[in-house]
Amino acid sequence: MTDENKTADNKEEETQKDKDGGKGDECNSCKNDQEVVFIQDLGFNVKVAAPGVEPFDIQVSSMELVQEIHQLLMDREDTCHRTCFSLQLEGTTLDNFAELKTVEGLKEGSLIKVVEEPYTMREARIHVRHVRDLLKSVEPIDSYNGADGASLSFLNTVTAGDIMEKRRVRSDPVDCTPPDFIMPGYSQDKELPLLPLHPVSKEQSTKLHCLKVLTPSGWNPPPGHRKLHGDLLYLQVVTMEDKHYHITASTRGFYVNHSTEEEFNPKPANPSYLSHSLIELLNQVSSSFKRNFATLQKRRTSRHPYERVPTPYQIYSWVGPQLDHNIDAIRAEDAFSSKLGYEEHIPGQTRDWNEELQTTRELPRKNLPERLLRERAIFKVHSDFVSAATRGAMAVIDGNVMAINPGEEAKMQMFIWNNIFFSLGFDVKDHYKDLGGDAAAYVAPRNDLQGVKVYNAVDLEGLFTLGTVVLDYRGYRVTAQSIIPGILEREQEQSVVYGSIDFGKTIVTHSKYLDLLQKAGNQLKILPHKVVNDKGEEVELCSSVECKGIIGNDGRHYILDLLRTFPPDVNFLKIEGVDLSKEATALGFPVEHRHKLSCLRQELIDAFVESRYMMFIKCAAVQLQQLTVKKQMTTDLPQITAEKEKEKEKENEKEKGKEKEGEMEEDEAKRIVESMTDSITSGEKQEMEDSTKEIVKKAANAVGSLKDTEFDIRFNPDVFSPGVVHPDANGDGYKKQCQLVKDAADFLLTVQIPAFIRDCLDHNTAPMDGHTLADAIHNRGINIRYLGKITGMIQKVPQLEYVHRIACTELVLRASKHIFTQYLQGLDMLSIACAVSHFLNCLLSGCPNPAVTVPDQLNSKRSRARNKSKNSNKSKQSPLTPSDSIEWATLTPKGLWQQIKKECKAYFDWELTAESSDAFVEQFQITKIMLLRSFCMKTGIQTLLREYNFDSKQQQTFSDEDIVNMYPIVKHISPRATDAYNFYTTGQSKIQQGFLKDGYELISEALNLLNNVYGAMHPEIAQCLRMLARLNYIMGDHVEALSCQQKAVLMSERVNGLEHPYTITEYTHLALYCFANTQVSTSLKLLYRARYLALLVCGENHPEVALIDSNIGLILHAVGEYDISLRFLEKALALNQKFHGAKTLKVAVSYHLVARTQSCMGDFRSALANEKETFTIYKTQLGEEHEKTKESGECLRHLTQQAVVLQKKMNDIYQGKSKTGLPPIQIQPPSMGSVLDMLNIINGILFVQISQQDIENFKKEYDMRQATTGTKTLEQTKSDDSSKADLKKVVEDLDDLTKSEDTKKSSPSPSPQPSTEVKS
Repeated sequence: MTDENKTADNKEEETQKDKDGGKGDECNSCKNDQEVVFIQDLGFNVKVAAPGVEPFDIQVSSMELVQEIHQLLMDREDTCHRTCFSLQLEGTTLDNFAELKTVEGLKEGSLIKVVEEPYTMREARIHVRHVRDLLKSVEPIDSYNGADGASLSFLNTVTAGDIMEKRRVRSDPVDCTPPDFIMPGYSQDKELPLLPLHPVSKEQSTKLHCLKVLTPSGWNPPPGHRKLHGDLLYLQVVTMEDKHYHITASTRGFYVNHSTEEEFNPKPANPSYLSHSLIELLNQVSSSFKRNFATLQKRRTSRHPYERVPTPYQIYSWVGPQLDHNIDAIRAEDAFSSKLGYEEHIPGQTRDWNEELQTTRELPRKNLPERLLRERAIFKVHSDFVSAATRGAMAVIDGNVMAINPGEEAKMQMFIWNNIFFSLGFDVKDHYKDLGGDAAAYVAPRNDLQGVKVYNAVDLEGLFTLGTVVLDYRGYRVTAQSIIPGILEREQEQSVVYGSIDFGKTIVTHSKYLDLLQKAGNQLKILPHKVVNDKGEEVELCSSVECKGIIGNDGRHYILDLLRTFPPDVNFLKIEGVDLSKEATALGFPVEHRHKLSCLRQELIDAFVESRYMMFIKCAAVQLQQLTVKKQMTTDLPQITAEKEKEKEKENEKEKGKEKEGEMEEDEAKRIVESMTDSITSGEKQEMEDSTKEIVKKAANAVGSLKDTEFDIRFNPDVFSPGVVHPDANGDGYKKQCQLVKDAADFLLTVQIPAFIRDCLDHNTAPMDGHTLADAIHNRGINIRYLGKITGMIQKVPQLEYVHRIACTELVLRASKHIFTQYLQGLDMLSIACAVSHFLNCLLSGCPNPAVTVPDQLNSKRSRARNKSKNSNKSKQSPLTPSDSIEWATLTPKGLWQQIKKECKAYFDWELTAESSDAFVEQFQITKIMLLRSFCMKTGIQTLLREYNFDSKQQQTFSDEDIVNMYPIVKHISPRATDAYNFYTTGQSKIQQGFLKDGYELISEALNLLNNVYGAMHPEIAQCLRMLARLNYIMGDHVEALSCQQKAVLMSERVNGLEHPYTITEYTHLALYCFANTQVSTSLKLLYRARYLALLVCGENHPEVALIDSNIGLILHAVGEYDISLRFLEKALALNQKFHGAKTLKVAVSYHLVARTQSCMGDFRSALANEKETFTIYKTQLGEEHEKTKESGECLRHLTQQAVVLQKKMNDIYQGKSKTGLPPIQIQPPSMGSVLDMLNIINGILFVQISQQDIENFKKEYDMRQATTGTKTLEQTKSDDSSKADLKKVVEDLDDLTKSEDTKKSSPSPSPQPSTEVKS
């Protein structure tokens, strides 16, 4: 969901910029420059002296809090065992929450002392918890369980250690043989193995145990008389040597006491080993603890920080091993206490989420520092809220929370836990009866979330939305919301001051709300309109009727139930008397959908308004031109014909708004319209003014504008709503509103879907799996319910066979998910594992009738229940009460597949032709592992990490032991870092203009701001790092490029997922930079990993795989592994031909690479044939004079020569003239430099040709500039610009978000060429 939001929000911001009158980047960048100056935080070094350690230096920044030094010391290897200490500067204790710049006397080189403080009960508990965290810090348990923001990362396992460390040690033995399973063609006959997804490093295989048990003792809490002696709590420890100790935590520290399991004796033992830290004590009592803890520390601190920092939103793994379950009392305590982990730190116990969420929104935001603080606070509170809501929702479904209305039947129950309100996605009290019942109740929360998202993005002062999270867990949809103060004390009817609680029967309105909503509505294109309530009164609203306004006890104006923020999608509503356009009916619309809540997406509304605006301007311009022509004609007659022409034109305009685009360039149109308005202002003549009004009126009518006098396109979200009465249902105004909604739905079919298909054809978007496909469709404003139609259209385009395959898979799996959701509801907890594994068997196993194991406890219950069930009334059964029925066990593969076919047809209007999963897999050449991955990720199943056999007809694939866990699928909004985003986009445009250095600085600044707002881990930061790496690489700093890209890979693994398509791209980039840093075998390992992940995600037939294969082939060629190299290059050639067309430049390069390798193997005949292909393509595409064509010609001559020499020698031997046998063929292995050039070309990076001298001059100049920044003379600036122009005629296409692979802009070349381009 997050990516989708990102791009949606990007669009919002862009349109916002346009509205501000296109002031755009110019003013932004100057505004930013002023602001950056005064948030420059200064970095400086201070010395820290801690007991028992040599003083050491740390680097801090003036913006940090003192507490951050605390955190740093609790993480450092030599001080991590301390938690209870204060920091003192010259004898005064520093305030934990003070910023360093406010601390008096703190400067470069100051000495800060670490002073041990006496413990309190709370401090002792925090200390024990910290020790427990240290002991399990290297275990991946939390990552597999999806706890505490931990997630997996395997980069350093793949590269066998940190690449940056390796740079210093230059021993790179080149072992290049790829594992079998990634060889081209392997996955067509065999399933891809699953174990390599989580590779095991050498040290992981040796488990480190420091203690057997560390747990609070049963003697807690200390009795009164011991409290008075300073006892805080008691612990029990069993060491690896099997010795039992009872330990007292007292205010002075920890010591061993005389207690045993049977007898309480709190007196200190002799020796008591009193230590301020528990770890120091354990080091004394157990030698194996001391030894293993030291090793563990080494291991912990040797990991990259990015492997340890928690992610802001939890990532779950869809496969996991069966983990050891150790005794851990703290974990047990956390699970059963309602407190949230570390939140005991917060005074007043439970958090008031609503207050926190709203207060952060009210923070000031006038300048950059204020906005950063505000966004940081909003982001932090939001991510805390999401994790609390996730815990709560799981507790609700697991039956761990009592309902606030326990008397009602289960599906109507609501819950409050930790100040969050939870409700279930069922149709309560027939609320949605007319809209589709439970189906509507299921999608309403998701629509509501979209509404919350857009109102949050508008970010209007004074208008508040609820914190909202929608979760799917174990087949139930749960909505978690923050609670409006005071709402629980009164009935809903009393508190609603705006909107309707019964879908439009009683409606109220409120002037303050109208004012606020109209301001927001202007940005969201929502039209203020009137509706009629059941008393026949007209009421004015500026939202849909079911949007409610409630003024909380805190006086804030809240809006909720935003499920209809956007206009309805008429393609999915069957409405009496409404006819759709010819195009829509031809495609089979309107389709009757399961519910009547289908809305258009915000991206679509924006695109539609934008397109209508261009139409308006062009239309006005055309008429203005005619007017001036008409003025020059004096006679009457032509005038009349011109009028008629114009009338016709208006008619055509509606039909063919598209054709206009060819007639007139947009800029020209804008110019003409501007001149028109100028002439009005200069008051040329009354008649001119009248005719211009006339023109505007006609143009406005042509685009369906709501007003005659100006361009005004907004939507009434209540049109076509069942049960809503409109005051003037036959008036022109209302008809126009209806027409606009129909036009927008039409625009989706006639413009946006073809545009998406074009994006795929141009390789601007190349989705790799269902998730990225959904993102790409959403970016165009198309809803997933159109996927069936899109799939039908793509089917006709052979080049997009890979998109068609992904789309079909996605349709089948979404249909399966719908069925699975129903299947899970009402399962007894006892049978979940069995039921889920049975469903997976029916879906994926080759076995036609999988056996079912029903848990024993259920069998005995059933025989007893049989007699009762005859007379009990079943209808009152709610879907939440666990049933003893084992209906789930009756599911068969055949039956399931029939259901899937029905669902595909019913929901997506798509015909699934295959008769079974085996036939489906066969038809689309996909693997069952791909299906398993995608299905688990959609439904939140975690399966056991092992090799599965899908083909056996006798034995089923899954058993109940293979279902390791179920986790929630969480949807929420993602707060944005707006300033960072602006810096980033300004940086991108600078780079596109060729100013690499300025772009680099802006993007580095963006990275700073992103870190400021999001902390260390976030998908957008990973993107920013990838960009910086690429810039460093182009500017020649290969080491820095490697370092940035390494971070990008680690972060992408952690926040996007191990095999997310973005992670695959990051791996390929990293491989290139590794090669540039002469780490050849590492670079191959990375590419092998990338290819394995790509095979797992999308299989072999994909343009991305062609790129990976070209890279692998080239590097193998460089190290002389010609045979294997040829296999990869030939695969890449075949894929490029398939996806790019046989005569494209990409294919020419592929032919050339294959020819190079064949000539090295001495197969000159084949090499000649392939190089000829290259030559032909270049000749037809670029012409004979192009240097590419000439180069290829040279190459041909050279090969022909070699072939002739060889043939001559062969003939001599055959004729017996020469007795010597074949002479060795002279083969020049390619130089690393030439391979790197080739790699740059296929990865879309072309460098400018620069001589060594230029580089030297540039370096000198650069150093001079660095030395004299700030004082630039005019001459220097001039020379800078020229050197910029030389070095950096850069960047055609650097849109990081579209991840496009393209070398379209300039031809690929084996030698650097004066044109540069960067692949995003």
